[in-house]
Amino acid sequence: MLHIPLLRAGRPYRSLRQNILNHISTGEPVATVSQANQGVISRDRLDGQRNQQALSRLSVADLTAICSRAGRLFCEESLPLYPDGGQMQTADQYVTSLSATTGLPHTLCRANMEKIRRVLTEMEAVLDGLTRGMDTAIIDAGWGTQGGRTLSYQRQTDALGAVLPSNSPGVHSLWLAAIPLKVPLVLKPGGEEPWTPYRIAAALMAAGCPPEAFSLYPTDYGGATQILLHCERSMLFGGGDTVAPWRQDPRVEVHGPGRSKILLGADEAARWESHVDLICDSVAMNGGRSCINASSVWTPAHGRALAEALAERLAQIEPTCLDDPAARLAAFSNPQAASRISATIDRLLATSGAEDLTAALYGERLVSVDGCAFLRPTVIWCEDPQHPLANTEYLFPFVSVVELGKQDQIPAAIGPSLVTTAISNDEDFQAALMESAHIDRLNLGPIPTYQVSWDQPHEGNLFEHLYRQRSFAALRA
Repeated sequence: MLHIPLLRAGRPYRSLRQNILNHISTGEPVATVSQANQGVISRDRLDGQRNQQALSRLSVADLTAICSRAGRLFCEESLPLYPDGGQMQTADQYVTSLSATTGLPHTLCRANMEKIRRVLTEMEAVLDGLTRGMDTAIIDAGWGTQGGRTLSYQRQTDALGAVLPSNSPGVHSLWLAAIPLKVPLVLKPGGEEPWTPYRIAAALMAAGCPPEAFSLYPTDYGGATQILLHCERSMLFGGGDTVAPWRQDPRVEVHGPGRSKILLGADEAARWESHVDLICDSVAMNGGRSCINASSVWTPAHGRALAEALAERLAQIEPTCLDDPAARLAAFSNPQAASRISATIDRLLATSGAEDLTAALYGERLVSVDGCAFLRPTVIWCEDPQHPLANTEYLFPFVSVVELGKQDQIPAAIGPSLVTTAISNDEDFQAALMESAHIDRLNLGPIPTYQVSWDQPHEGNLFEHLYRQRSFAALRA
C-alpha cells in the first residue's frame, strides 16, 4: 500500500504510528500516513534557523522564478510523493487520490489545481500586491531606498506554521508566498487531504527550491498545537470552536468561518431578478466549500421572491458520482458529519422565523449516491434576522435570504463577513459599508464573492504577518 511519510526539512521519515486513509465510497484503504508526535515537532524546530538560511541564499527573484516553474510541474508532470524514492504520481493520479479521500469531484479538483497554478505562476504580481509595490531587492539586502525613502524590513520568524484544512485544495494558495519571502514551511496537512501540500512541496523542490524549506507533519490536535506554539508566525484554518482560542494571539493568522454575504441596496432590490445568476454562482461555486462562498443574502425588500427564485435554481444541482464531468457537488468524507449538519438545520428550522424553500422541490436533503453522502443545496427564507440560520455557513451550497425593512439597518445587522458584495449605487449605503469594521473584503457592485485578486489578499496580508518595518539609518563612507 502507498505510504506517505513525514517530511522533516525535506527528508522523508516513516513513523511507528500511522493512520489509514480510506476511500469515501468503497471504504478501501488508499494510503497509510505517518503521524508526527509532539516531540518530533519540537525537536525539529531547533533547526529552524539553519533551514531558513537555505532559503536566504537565494534572492526573492530566484525563488519567484522557482515558483513559476513549479506551477507547470504541479499541474502537468509526474512528481514523487516525497523525495528520495517516493512513488511517482501523475496529475491524474493526484486528482483521483484527492477525490477519493475528500469527496471533491474530479471537476473541482482540477479547478483548484488551476487556482494553485495561477498563484505560483503569477507570484511576482502576488508579491507586488502583498508588499504594495516595494522592490523585493530590499528583502534580499535587508534595506534599501525606494521613492526617496529608506526602507528596512525585519523577518519575524524562521518558519511559517500552518494547520491546514481538508475542505478545498484552493486554500493552499494562501501560504505559497512564504517561499519567495524566504520563510520555510511547517505544515500540518488536513486529515483527509495530505495530497496537495505534498504535491506542492514536490513541485517546488523539482523546480529548484531547497528541500529544507518543507516540513510536513500529519499529526493530531496536540501536534497541531505544538506547531502553533513553536512557530513565531502561523496560519490556522478551522471552524469557530477551533480558531476561537487563538484569535487574540498576534502570532497566529486565523482563517475561520467566512460568513460571506451579498447585500442588495434599496435601489437594486426591485431588480433582484437580474442578480440571481451572480448570487447562485457565489453560493455554489467550488461546491459551496469555500469561506468566500456567499452564505446569506440581505435585502430591504422582495426577499421572499428572491429566495424562491434561488431555491428553484439551486435545487437543479444534483449529486452525482465523483468522476462525472458535470459534477458540481462535493461528497462528505464523513457521512456522520453530513447527517449531523442536516439534523442541525432541521432542528433550527423548528424555531419560528425560518423556512426551507428547497425541501419541497427535491425532498430529502441528505442523500447517498455511489456510496457517498451528499447534502443537496439548501435555501432558507428568514423572516427573522435574529434567527440562528440567518447568519451561518456550512460546507455545501447553503444560503439564507434575510429581509430587513430599512436599508440603513443592514450594515449593523450582518455581523462579521469575510467577503461582502454590495449591489447598490447609493453613496450613503456604500459609505456605511466602507466604515464597517466587520467586513474584511468589500466588493462594491455586482462582483461574485468568490472572485478574488491575488494581489489584494482577502484575509490578512502574509508579508505583514511575516515581516515588520523597522526604523533604519545608514551612513555611507
